[in-house]
Amino acid sequence: MEAYETLTEAINALKAQGYTEDFNLMRDCLECRNSQFKIFHNEFKIDKSFRFDDNEDPSDQAVLYAISSEKHNLKGILVNGVGIFTDALTNEMLLKLK
Repeated sequence: MEAYETLTEAINALKAQGYTEDFNLMRDCLECRNSQFKIFHNEFKIDKSFRFDDNEDPSDQAVLYAISSEKHNLKGILVNGVGIFTDALTNEMLLKLK
């Protein structure tokens, strides 16, 4: 099982494993490459996830997702702050990222 001390260490390791895209979380999809690709909940899978908790500063808490999409032949990462999920996300996206 992979374990990393810091978020930066984990990001660098995943990029070395081929997770090179930087995904942005949108209301109903993930986007990358300046919105060139919109990847919906049924078009990607979460290969790995890592949670980083800094007990001293709750704003430093984050979840790192390693994501792949066979349909679009893409692998990348999504960094999301813990508790950042909002009502603006569709139920499908919320369920996929839990």
